[in-house]
Amino acid sequence: MEHQELPTPPVLSGAKPGLGHLIEFGRNRAGLLLRGLEEQGRIFTVKLGPQNVAVLIGPEYHRTFFMETDKSLNIGTPYKFLRASFGEVFFMAGHDEYVRQKPFVTQAFRREKMVRYIEVMDREVQKWLDTLGDAGEFEIVGTMSRLAQEVAGHALMGERFQEEAGREFWDLYQDLTQGLDPILPPNLPLPKFWRRDRARARMLAILQPILDERRAHPDDYDDFLQDFVNSRYTDTQESIEDDVLLNLMLGLMFAGHETTAGQAAWNVILLLQHPEYLQRVLAEIEAFAPYGEPVTGKTLHALTHLGYAVTETERLRPSADMLLRDVDEAIDIGGYHIPAGWKVQVAGEVAHRLPDVFAEPDFYDPLRYAPGREEDKSDRFALIGFGGGVHKCTGMNFANNEISVITTLLLQQFDLELVTQRPDVARGTGANRPTPTIIRYLRKPQLEKEKVAAPAAAGCPVH
Repeated sequence: MEHQELPTPPVLSGAKPGLGHLIEFGRNRAGLLLRGLEEQGRIFTVKLGPQNVAVLIGPEYHRTFFMETDKSLNIGTPYKFLRASFGEVFFMAGHDEYVRQKPFVTQAFRREKMVRYIEVMDREVQKWLDTLGDAGEFEIVGTMSRLAQEVAGHALMGERFQEEAGREFWDLYQDLTQGLDPILPPNLPLPKFWRRDRARARMLAILQPILDERRAHPDDYDDFLQDFVNSRYTDTQESIEDDVLLNLMLGLMFAGHETTAGQAAWNVILLLQHPEYLQRVLAEIEAFAPYGEPVTGKTLHALTHLGYAVTETERLRPSADMLLRDVDEAIDIGGYHIPAGWKVQVAGEVAHRLPDVFAEPDFYDPLRYAPGREEDKSDRFALIGFGGGVHKCTGMNFANNEISVITTLLLQQFDLELVTQRPDVARGTGANRPTPTIIRYLRKPQLEKEKVAAPAAAGCPVH
């Protein structure tokens, strides 16, 4: 056959016998992939132990990666380790079940629902800001994680969930996520897997009576969770089974805060590292988001420079620096043959810095998305921070709106200083985020008296 005449992608130098690039990949995968780009070009092979992984860098190759997903390329098998924590949901459930589940997941994130979610974001962020004094410091990474949990719990599960079960649920969540391991078989008799299984069982026990209540009194609720409970499969018109709903609830709570927390922290950090652009954002906030007025979708639409900043955060600090697929059927791409049985990956952290796609790519420049430049529009697969194709993150707008609400209210009410000047990227089995970073804050002088008077203000959305 013709494709057999094509070579496989060249192997990056430095592979160790038996281990390949596994050690370097574990210590500095971004550096490894950047070295591969410089040494071999935009398609090359890294060896993770005996496993060959073809790395594809650039929009033209991202296109094949995303468009061949669920065809020649399999999204479910590389992430099967997630099933032990979250069950058979989303892409982990296989293509046919994913197709059955996707309509009601998409329905929950439709535009008219976002109005309610932004209201929740506004309230939860302001509740946190009201706990701050007039001056002090906070560690932004842990703070954003807890805040994103509050928003996800309230927006996705309802206000009573946070009041009645939220803290226990999120404490258990730590054991659940610490049991994520892409290398070891998930059923090994190890303490972290025992803790994972106990946490999952308890979390499901917390969620079951909530689900029972929603099924018994569907007219009493109008929120994300109730949409799920009321949904029916389009092919059979049957209600969604309890076990599927429970797993979806776990998975959505994970997806609804894990990536957002890191991106929200980075968005603030990058703005503070670039005071000239920060002034543009502050001017817009002063003009379109005055203190005491609720942040709405209309508000966020007016904050165009903040929107550019959020997109630049996705480019420079993507929460998922790489995405994987298994090669079920061989593919030919870019003059190379990738056999069945290999893995293939894209690397947004590297691809987002290609100079022929993004001008001066190592520089923070949110204006690259402004009219007349619009570098993100050069190719639909130029930015892949939220994936692409049929599996592009359904909650992307939810995440970006939340990041924008957090940034708006924080900068609206406080002057901020970056104490930790140069945080690094912390990598793990979950989403990437900054290393611990201290922010110093000072309430804006003109707001000190307003804050005292705010509880008595008629119609104030904060209290």
